[in-house]
Amino acid sequence: MRIFTSLSDVPADFGRSVVTIGKFDGVHEGHRAMVHRLRTTAAARGLASVVVTFDRNPLSLLRPEVCPEPLVSTEQKLDLLAATDPDATLVLTFDRSLADETPEEFVRAVLVESLKAAVVLVGADFRFGAKGAGSVETLIELGAAHGFEVLIVDDVTAVDGRRMSSSWIRELLSEGRVAEAARLLGAPHTISGTVVHGHQRGRELGYPTANLSREVDGFVPADGVYAAWLTARDIRYPAAVSIGNNPTFEGIVDRQIEAHAIDAAFDIYDEVVEVSFVEYIRGMRKFPGPDELAVQMGADEDQIRVILGVPPKAHR
Repeated sequence: MRIFTSLSDVPADFGRSVVTIGKFDGVHEGHRAMVHRLRTTAAARGLASVVVTFDRNPLSLLRPEVCPEPLVSTEQKLDLLAATDPDATLVLTFDRSLADETPEEFVRAVLVESLKAAVVLVGADFRFGAKGAGSVETLIELGAAHGFEVLIVDDVTAVDGRRMSSSWIRELLSEGRVAEAARLLGAPHTISGTVVHGHQRGRELGYPTANLSREVDGFVPADGVYAAWLTARDIRYPAAVSIGNNPTFEGIVDRQIEAHAIDAAFDIYDEVVEVSFVEYIRGMRKFPGPDELAVQMGADEDQIRVILGVPPKAHR
């Protein structure tokens, strides 16, 4: 997948294309279905398939007070989009200049002059241009004027009929329902961050952890203990992951993300790792003391081994 980070990156001889436009936050199953339709339409017509997205949620500029936390960073989004295999993705910087463009200006600059769109795929609720002035009907009219076709793609819905959406996934993750979120995403929800030095309490209890820095890429699920996969140095390890401020110990104010790699020991300080959440185990709670916490951590690990298909621990 080629990545263009500005209109000037698109080669003059790029040729005609089939285009879809959206935030693509999380690249969930609904997004994947859209890109699949994009690719099949492009292949049938012998054209390039192009995803147009933004470097941030437009609400972060337009209405920051109501802008939700993103499910993924731009870098994560591009990795996820690459897995869906469009020919190219154009990442537009959503600044004041872009926000102020009229629907006509956006279509002319992006779809006509840069991408030479022959077909544009959008959802029925698609809006674009300054203050959302452009609708699907507007796009169809502009397409007729500029020589491109507009195809409306139906929403993807879950078994219960609810529309797939990033906000639904965010809601599930906020409640710790990572297994349900994974079904909508088509893969376990993943965050990444740099391993930093922690308080070493896990090591003292016999469960050393990789502590992630405060700044992580990706939406952090609700506080609790999770079965997860820890990826470090391109190797995936089964892991028990704790999120919260560990109320058993005094003085831990900041929210911690700690990953204990099961049956593995290594020094990965200052390295970037990924944590992919599989299943919620339990909530964060205060224990009478370290010994009781260690017993519970052992029980958590036993349960996580079963979930992830890891053989039981030989000796306690």
